[in-house]
Amino acid sequence: MNIRPLNAEDVTVVAAWVVTIPLWQRYGASADVLAQRLLMALDTDLILTADTDDQAVGLAWCVPTGGFGRSAYLRMLGVRPDQAGSGVGAALLSALEATVASHDLFLLTSDFNVDAQRFYQRQGYEQIGAIPGYVLPDVTELIYRKRLR
Repeated sequence: MNIRPLNAEDVTVVAAWVVTIPLWQRYGASADVLAQRLLMALDTDLILTADTDDQAVGLAWCVPTGGFGRSAYLRMLGVRPDQAGSGVGAALLSALEATVASHDLFLLTSDFNVDAQRFYQRQGYEQIGAIPGYVLPDVTELIYRKRLR
């Protein structure tokens, strides 16, 4: 597996598989909108991809000061469905943590996404709060934090 910065040539392919993930379907993700947002963020955000067999199979998108204007914020972590459970997500998250300049990394995960909650806890993240109805009215977003340094 090769982890590298996402480039413009990857965006369409990555956006196409991200929107097949049930979580992102529940949030109404559109491949075109996601592709536009990724392209706009390439110059400002830290966006990594994981390649296997020369195909982008993972995405980690971090906003360097998106956590309260002071800390890094993990906006999205996704793994192509056929690669789930293969270690791609953990490898991307580890590479991202080693790259960001921030002392902390924050993220949100949905209250119904128990698998993601367990994943982040195994990676050393701690739930520190919750925001009811932040993105969808019937979903509480759980706030997780990890001290990196």
